[in-house]
Amino acid sequence: MANDDRELRARRLAMKHSGEDALEILRIAIKDEFLGRIALVSSFGAESAALLHLVAAIDKSTPVIFLETGKHFAQTLSYRKKLAERLGLSDVRDIRPDETSLNARDPSGDLWKRDADACCTMRKVEPLMSALGGFDAWITGRKQFHGGGRINLPAFEAAPAHIKVNPLIRWTKSDIESFYAEHDLPAHPLTAQGYPSIGCWPCTHPAASGDDIRAGRWRGAAKTECGIHGR
Repeated sequence: MANDDRELRARRLAMKHSGEDALEILRIAIKDEFLGRIALVSSFGAESAALLHLVAAIDKSTPVIFLETGKHFAQTLSYRKKLAERLGLSDVRDIRPDETSLNARDPSGDLWKRDADACCTMRKVEPLMSALGGFDAWITGRKQFHGGGRINLPAFEAAPAHIKVNPLIRWTKSDIESFYAEHDLPAHPLTAQGYPSIGCWPCTHPAASGDDIRAGRWRGAAKTECGIHGR
């Protein structure tokens, strides 16, 4: 699909379904608009269980892409396995960086110290673009209350090669907490240790109470995004 066509389609879908709730947006995307051509990209992080639960309620065989960067907390890897089994997700794909690229560009495994953007590009952006090659659309867990470039997110948006579906844009922190309680969803183990947003261990830290939800990501740097949604 040409970029202009993708932009028009995303705009049309966003306008048509702007008033729908998250479950209906997902049903439309998974069962109607992108049947067999859509994947969920999940970090299995602090808020991920809510979106994974909603997708499982529609179709447990929906492909779920997990970017196994090689730098995740052990708790995240354990949580990923536990949550996938709990929800009955049958097609979770662990997508790893290219070994040749790792050996050439990060042989000592500490590129994150020198160039966090380059590390994210190699370990997340490039593997994701490869993994999404067979899809027309992908589902994200971004929310407007996270701030920054997410404040004005639409439910459907055009990206360079895909349409991104953002069903949780209007959800608040309270909505997430209520959903977890209602469905008895397990929390990521690190949330109890003060991690409101969880990525790779070198670039994720606890945040103080009252801080922005992403304050612990790339702390002390101007960087706020890994790059899969642009920078």
